[in-house]
Amino acid sequence: MAIEIRVPTLGESVTEATVGQWFKKPGDAVQADEPICELETEKVTVEVPAPAAGVMGEIQVQQGETVAVGTLLGTIREGAAAEQKPAAPARAKPAAATPPAARPAPAPTRAGGELLEKAVDEARRAMPPSPAARKIMEEKGLSPDQVSGSGRRGQVLKQDAMTAPAAAAGAPPSAPAEAVGIPAARLTPVPPAQMRAPSAPNDAAREERVKMTRLRQTIARRLKDAQNTAAMLTTFNDVDMSAVMKLRAQYKDLFEKRHGSKLGFMGFFVKACIQALREIPAVNAEIDGTDIIYKNYYHIGVAVSTDKGLVVPVVREADRLSLAEIEAQIADFGRRARDGRLGIEEMQGGTFSITNGGVFGSLLSTPILNAPQSGILGMHRIEERPVVREGAVVVRPMMYLALSYDHRVVDGKEAVTFLVRVKEVLEDPQRFVLDL
Repeated sequence: MAIEIRVPTLGESVTEATVGQWFKKPGDAVQADEPICELETEKVTVEVPAPAAGVMGEIQVQQGETVAVGTLLGTIREGAAAEQKPAAPARAKPAAATPPAARPAPAPTRAGGELLEKAVDEARRAMPPSPAARKIMEEKGLSPDQVSGSGRRGQVLKQDAMTAPAAAAGAPPSAPAEAVGIPAARLTPVPPAQMRAPSAPNDAAREERVKMTRLRQTIARRLKDAQNTAAMLTTFNDVDMSAVMKLRAQYKDLFEKRHGSKLGFMGFFVKACIQALREIPAVNAEIDGTDIIYKNYYHIGVAVSTDKGLVVPVVREADRLSLAEIEAQIADFGRRARDGRLGIEEMQGGTFSITNGGVFGSLLSTPILNAPQSGILGMHRIEERPVVREGAVVVRPMMYLALSYDHRVVDGKEAVTFLVRVKEVLEDPQRFVLDL
């Protein structure tokens, strides 16, 4: 019996996806709920599980094709694995005995013993190499079992193929001239003028063309739309992180023991932004046609970098959460984002965003708005710098802050005031307690 594999519901407003990769090939053994392919949507990558156990049948849609919700992806032959068991060997009978009339042997089918061996072998084998890795392996003369993969489920990636040693050449190296009986004196050197110059390398052969994932296409389109639509401007300030760092160092062990999550910096920034958003509601607003919608709630998006691009999961009702609850949610988002397990609904509805380029060493940047939001705060690396305090030059751990905002909604005075409030709260964390 053939079981259909169809594109599942992908989330609100998502109607189509791109087939990213098939984990199974026709004839492979499949277990129930085992991932059989990946679908790349505009926001997340979704694994499609097998609806039943059996053997992978025909694949209807190939990698890179766009499919709508409900499209038939392929089929699974349910129970085919059981049919593949080889028959038990017949018992030996005395030669004198007259054998009964034998029934004609059934014609071989695709569910025969050979298919079973193939299915078992393929089930044990790692995922197929990535296209870039396959090309490099072909150039080096390597087979998949000669390269150790570091990707998910053992997939061979481009870096694995590049670092793997090339296969041994088939022809032995040329023997020296004297070893084959040619005196060295008879070898006539070629004048330098007659030597052929090395040919220029073929640039096209050294290029790699990779189709953009659907997520990367969406990121590119949304960022460009934000630039084309909003009147973006960025204002800067710096913040002395001494107080936050001292507070964190003093209580981080007790915090983790009590709440089960680490005390990072992002929770402080979320709380500081909420304080500033309450005072400057224009930064927590958006434009809808000729109207401005002021959001009287605080859904803070926190940018998370993954191998496939930047995603922005949303901490909802952040003003109602404690510092520990915010830190726990952010840590959970980071883990699931890197594993590709974030839901689409978890990345929708944000009113303001925070991005931290400091984790990668960024000193200063101008973040791009996460449309239709009107503001985004950019954090950067903490660096010890000389500053003046009460007439004396002292060294302090300083961080540059950048607020990019939509000048159609937010005036320059409001943007500067917002950033100053964030700075004040971070430099005096007691404001959290007093709600100042």
